[in-house]
Amino acid sequence: MATTTMTQQPKKFLMGGTVALLIIAGVVILTVGWGVTTWNALVQRDQQVRSSWAQVENAYQRRADLVPNLVETVKGAANFEKTTFTEVAEARARVGEIRPAELERTIEDPAAFQKYSAAQAQLSASLGRLIAVAESNPSLQATANFRELQAQLEGTENRITVERMRFNDAARDFNTMRQGFPAVVVANLFGARFSEKRYFESTAGADKPPVVRF
Repeated sequence: MATTTMTQQPKKFLMGGTVALLIIAGVVILTVGWGVTTWNALVQRDQQVRSSWAQVENAYQRRADLVPNLVETVKGAANFEKTTFTEVAEARARVGEIRPAELERTIEDPAAFQKYSAAQAQLSASLGRLIAVAESNPSLQATANFRELQAQLEGTENRITVERMRFNDAARDFNTMRQGFPAVVVANLFGARFSEKRYFESTAGADKPPVVRF
């Protein structure tokens, strides 16, 4: 009887150890699965932010490409104060000074984001002043090329507004998930890889496209 009892004790011990190992293995599997799922969700939202920002950049680039033709058309149709053209040229130059390497880290780097946003806001303001002056000139209003450029600029400015809104929506979705549990744990483990996204905040009046009247 004693021998039987002693034999059963190791079996119980082994069974108890097996159960413990199974519990530990289950916890590990669940933790890894949770981490992988959270990682994938963060990556998906991060890519949505990057895709939205790329569309913002594309819209801004389209506007920058329109500026030279717009300026030359206005110059050829009327005599403006030199400062009007200088402001636009300088603002566009500042936009062009932002190097590709800076653009790549715009979303992660608050300073780069601010520099990019400020340069684009300044170009918006200078273009607004140029359009306002040009619209007061009857000869320009009668120029088909100028009217076409006005329409293209208006459409581009509207597209910029839409793409910035979509970017902010994507950034909000990412930040909302990142700040919640358990995503905040995974995000903090990888530091800058999943840093909080900045929102596009326009300066006063920068969110309004130049007034275009036909």
